[in-house]
Parts: sequence; structure tokens; C-alpha cells
Amino acid sequence: MAKLYFRHGPMDSAKTLNLLAVAHNYRSQGKRVRLLKPRLDDRFGDASIASRAGLEAKADLLLDHDTKLDPADFVGVDCLLVDEAQFLSTAVVEQLRQLTKEPGFPVICYGLRTDFRTRLFEGSRRLLELADSIEEVKVTCQFCNRKAILNLRLADGGAPSLDGDQIELGGNERYAPVCFNCYDARFSVSGLG
Repeated sequence: MAKLYFRHGPMDSAKTLNLLAVAHNYRSQGKRVRLLKPRLDDRFGDASIASRAGLEAKADLLLDHDTKLDPADFVGVDCLLVDEAQFLSTAVVEQLRQLTKEPGFPVICYGLRTDFRTRLFEGSRRLLELADSIEEVKVTCQFCNRKAILNLRLADGGAPSLDGDQIELGGNERYAPVCFNCYDARFSVSGLG
């Protein structure tokens, strides 16, 4: 049986760049890979999967919380690559798990593990429960040289924030990869901790 992979890391850890490199490698070997992403991630256009390094590709399928994946639609596929997997519903993650069994190919999901409040996203939680392989994509803290493990949300003006909905799309202007010490220090200093 093929495996379900969850490759997670904080913002700016090159997860999408890694996904696009894996897609390139499969395609350069003449293999059929399909790219998927949640429909709600429209930061770079409706169907665009884009890295901050400037590489991009078009998603073959956009996923909603209630998407039904028919295994017959994936016959002949060698691999599925899923970007922004933290935004997936539990039901979609469970269907991706089933695709590793029938028709039987690897499914590699990339995404954040936790939100800006250090809480698991729904999709990440289910991937951590079901994945055969869980891999961390690493990046250093924006403020020191430790490994970043968290996502710091920035308000206007760059102050740390715990306000707002769990899902608020943004890039470097809105989020920073940080270690626990720097995360904790930012909230202690600002009076939010």
C-alpha cells in the first residue's frame, strides 16, 4: 500500500517550493502527478500554487470542505501533491488516506501544523492522526537562530497579535516563523501573554 505523507513547517519554510520540486521530479520521469489545494487559498489566484521564490503551477483540483473524491478519477495517477493541507476538512483528509489504498499511490500533503495561537488546524490534526510519515520542513526563527516551530501573526505596524479568525490568509507582511522563546517574548513584552 502507498503512503500518506504530511510535511509540515511554519510559514516561510519553503513547503510549496518543495512541493513544486517534487512535482517537477515526477514529471521529468514521465510520471503523472496531480496538484491539489483548498479553494479558499486564493492568495496567488484561484488555481495557482505559488512559492515565495517565484515558482508556480496550476492546481489540477480545488478542494472544498465537502469535496467528494472519486477513486475512478485518479486511475493512472502516480502521486497526489496537496498544498496548504491545514485547511482541509477531516472528511477530505480521510478520502486522501483511502486513495493511498485504492487506486493506491502516494499522497504528499504540505501545510502548517498550528495556527498563530499554537492550536492545530483541522486538516493538520487529522493528518497527524493518519499519516504514515510525518516530516518537518525546517526554517530558522525570524528573530534568532533557533529552529522556528510557530507562526506569529502580525497586526498592522508589526506588533504581535492573537486577534482574528483562525484562518486569515497572508504572507510575510502578516506572519513570521518563530521559535517558542521569541513567540513567548513577543507576547510578554506586548502584554498579550
